[in-house]
Amino acid sequence: MKKRKRIIWAVVGLLGIAGVIALVSRKGGEEKISFQTTEVAPGDIATNITATGTIEPVTTVDVGTQVSGIVKRLYVDYNSVVRRGQVIAELDRTNLLSDLSSMQAHLRSAQIELDYQKKNYARYAELKQKDLVSLQEYDVALENYRKAQESVRIAQQDVARAKTNLSYATVYSPIDGVVISKSVEEGQTVASSFSTPSIVKIAKDLTDMQCIAKVDEADIGEVREGQRVTFTVDAYPDDVFSGSVKQVRQNPVTTNNVVTYEVVISAPNADLKLKPGLTASITIYTLERSGVISVPSGALRFTPEASVFGNKYVIKDTTAEHKLWTLEGNVLTAHKVEVGVTDGLRTEIISGMKEGTTVIQSFEVGVATPPGKKDAPKNKENKK
Repeated sequence: MKKRKRIIWAVVGLLGIAGVIALVSRKGGEEKISFQTTEVAPGDIATNITATGTIEPVTTVDVGTQVSGIVKRLYVDYNSVVRRGQVIAELDRTNLLSDLSSMQAHLRSAQIELDYQKKNYARYAELKQKDLVSLQEYDVALENYRKAQESVRIAQQDVARAKTNLSYATVYSPIDGVVISKSVEEGQTVASSFSTPSIVKIAKDLTDMQCIAKVDEADIGEVREGQRVTFTVDAYPDDVFSGSVKQVRQNPVTTNNVVTYEVVISAPNADLKLKPGLTASITIYTLERSGVISVPSGALRFTPEASVFGNKYVIKDTTAEHKLWTLEGNVLTAHKVEVGVTDGLRTEIISGMKEGTTVIQSFEVGVATPPGKKDAPKNKENKK
């Protein structure tokens, strides 16, 4: 019980001391309002969004073959520099040569049959003029002759197709570029029954890359072609690469119920630091304005309350949606302004306020020092 009484009396004592201090403070000083001001001045306004993406060559070609066979020779490897028309690989030609020989034999047989039917038709035509054969016999000879002509044309097309397939056994590079991947080795069999098998992948120009960014659906509305872009890759964390938005693709990509859109960004790569497949951390500058007349956005949020300012200041307010406040003597005046773009930190002032005007940004309420007393030194340690 004694211990509890001691605690109660201690609390009462502290409350009494606090009351004395408050009373002294009220008697010793009064509330003082200090304003923080700023000027309507030129400034830079910028907004951006962030995304991730993948570095890719602008143009890549999967080089394959339209015929099946065994890879007899492979003349390139990873990072090989190739020219348009350069031989990349050769397939075994044994089966293809056999097909061509067979088609040529069919053509010769069809040509022999055509020669026979042509002579036979000529004989029947001569006999028909002398009425020595019936019309039906003449028509049969004519029909056989026409069939032989068609057989020869079909055989000629088969020979041409076989020659084309034989030419496909030699694979050429369709573009100038660099081999970035290889799918086969010498001795491997490639089959083109259902799809064209890939032999190598060639990137056209590694000095001109692009970045495919995945931009969230909430941000895609702000992205436009031509906007400035910066990005970094983990391989070179201290380097900042620059580019611009080349294309905003309309096709949505949904992954785990998250919708994104692909944005193509140019990525010049003169020093060949950027490699295909690198992951990039991207910043797209959706708004960049330099030297616009603006104020800190906090100045537009300042509103004097009558309960705080009413006794000491005259408040001249306005019903405008956006306004800035000035102080002349003890008069607080609101000015209607038209605002433009903002990045959250600064807001453009289009009209209503001249450049160089001092406006109120915020205020603080403190206790004024009583007359005859000096302010305690600030930011200094008290001497013992």
